Amino acid sequence: MKHEPNHLAGQTSPYLLQHQYNPVDWYPWGTEALDRARREDRPIFLSIGYAACHWCHVMERESFENPAIAEILNRHFVSIKVDREERPDIDEIYMNAVQALTGQGGWPLSMFLTPDLQPFLGGTYYPPENRHGRIGFPTLLQGVQRAWTESRTEIDRSARQLTEQLRRIAEGPPSGASTGTDRSASTEIQRGVAELTRRFEPRWGGFSHAPKFPPDGALTLLLREHRKSGEAVPLSMSETTLDHMALGGLYDHIGGGFARYSVDERWLVPHFEKMLYNQALLVPIYLDGWLITGKPLYRRVVEQTLDFVRRELTDVHGGFYSSLDADSEGEEGKFYVWTPEEIERILGSEEGRFLAEIYGVTPQGNFEGKNILNLLGGSLAARADSLGPDQPDVVDRLESSRSKLLEAREARVRPATDDKVLSAWNGLMLTAFSRAYQVFGRRDDLAAAERAATFLESNLVRDGRLLVSFRDGQARLNAYLDDYAFLARGLLDLYEACFEPRYLERSEALAEAMLAHFENRTGGGFYFTSDDHESLLTRNHSLHDGALPAGAGVATEVLLRLAVHRRRDDFRRSAERTFEAYHPLVRRMPSAYASLLVAAELTVDAPQEIAIIGSPTAAATRELLSVVRGRYRGCPIVQLAKPPVNDERMALVFGKPQLEGRPTAYVCRDYACRQPTVDPAELARQLGDS
Repeated sequence: MKHEPNHLAGQTSPYLLQHQYNPVDWYPWGTEALDRARREDRPIFLSIGYAACHWCHVMERESFENPAIAEILNRHFVSIKVDREERPDIDEIYMNAVQALTGQGGWPLSMFLTPDLQPFLGGTYYPPENRHGRIGFPTLLQGVQRAWTESRTEIDRSARQLTEQLRRIAEGPPSGASTGTDRSASTEIQRGVAELTRRFEPRWGGFSHAPKFPPDGALTLLLREHRKSGEAVPLSMSETTLDHMALGGLYDHIGGGFARYSVDERWLVPHFEKMLYNQALLVPIYLDGWLITGKPLYRRVVEQTLDFVRRELTDVHGGFYSSLDADSEGEEGKFYVWTPEEIERILGSEEGRFLAEIYGVTPQGNFEGKNILNLLGGSLAARADSLGPDQPDVVDRLESSRSKLLEAREARVRPATDDKVLSAWNGLMLTAFSRAYQVFGRRDDLAAAERAATFLESNLVRDGRLLVSFRDGQARLNAYLDDYAFLARGLLDLYEACFEPRYLERSEALAEAMLAHFENRTGGGFYFTSDDHESLLTRNHSLHDGALPAGAGVATEVLLRLAVHRRRDDFRRSAERTFEAYHPLVRRMPSAYASLLVAAELTVDAPQEIAIIGSPTAAATRELLSVVRGRYRGCPIVQLAKPPVNDERMALVFGKPQLEGRPTAYVCRDYACRQPTVDPAELARQLGDS
């Protein structure tokens, strides 16, 4: 039975629209709902989730579509739905609350609030009846309603106590002087690597047991430490993890791209939703892995993942969509799994058996009687050898089979697409496409980055300020620190891919806005919300990394890189104040602040500054550039311009001449340069390649 639309009708978030026909009288977060709760003195039931969330769908089917449960909610509560991807500010506050109450968190996040937004009870998923020791949702609702009328004083006292705890969390970094930015950054990087080494799981990689999430921040830190020290252990840990993530079912061997996490320690069985941010964060790691090791597997992963994003997560105008659902036809993973019979019907008996042998397909399956394709039983080469010596080019043969299976899979009922465009996640994806172009030179990757940058500039920038989300012709919500920091870095990476000055200028403008509206000018560091943001229960600082790198860490990296590009001492000072402010927290658990430590590395040793004077399209210029891009170098600062360069803001290339009218490279540190060269071999020598 289809109900009349509730107050979510007219929203743009796909997650909210999924609930617009529930019998629950949902409201979006806003003055209408909050005013009603205060006016009628009702408790608020706050439900937070996202469109690709499997257990969010389960709770909707079991409880929010249940008329009896809806009747309890509608009679006694004001019910508010929030898309955590659009409102991470609200999600963080109340996730902190549920973690304080229960010791764990997750989505759907289910929280009960007083009319003045103070939380007093919460959890995550609740079943529709009491079972397996877990309270049923109707029982919980009835208990809350009874307590609201009979024990209000106790509820208010509990809410005040919990709110005070949340405000202490929101205060951010404790005051305390560091022992000096350069020395402490170097020390904490080493301590972070030691911490990761202790936690490393040597059989399958990663730094925890199941469930296992891709540890992109940890891997970035380890690869930087390997580059600096030459130690083998950080590289070995990185390779083991990168290998098994790419060989397991976490990676989609037919369509490319990664699922959000693995439910088992082997990276075999994924939680099948595919998030844009996972693709954006993992592509640069595999690029770095390829630059260090040259493994063909890593290059295939990068190119297939970017092809997946272009094919399935890109708006016709260039923006990148947020996610693909885990479920299709009401079943988790149904879109992605196979039986031997299906494969042989599509490929034929011989080719089907060959692919099944390579990817571990069996009659009994490895997931609910079906098969998640994987290579955990051995590499492609090892599997091919087991089939005999007459398989000269397994990769090419499998590519043909993979294309046929992909075409057949496209005929299935697809998982839903969350087609909203988020500024922050698009900024991360700009970095992925731009860096891939720098390394592999595929023109389609650069084109994807430039189209996305144009889309964002046209649709999500208003009067010099960013908005969070775009969908269905509407941009909305005052942006967060992540939006500014991630997009500023993406534009900076795009500049270093194509050397169009406008991208550098836009990155600098975002950094200036970021400092103006998010910086904690007294204590250092950054708030997650701007100084003109909606007033919420608390104003939280951006602290440690989570599923995404911390906005404060990425902001610090952007400021330090732009400080070199534009000779901005004010940017450098803000970055150094950030690390000073956060150092007491970093000291306690360095690996939780990987993005900040990676940025702080730029203060330990001055980064290589590489200026190239020449036409970007000239063959000799490209030869010099290929030397710079052909090795893993951490985070060099690269500028390129045609002569003569008269813009003083282009600090690395300003005033530098060509030698003999030929494209010329300068290798510098702190703007002190070695002898310029036109010779790629000499450039390689100066960069330390020989």
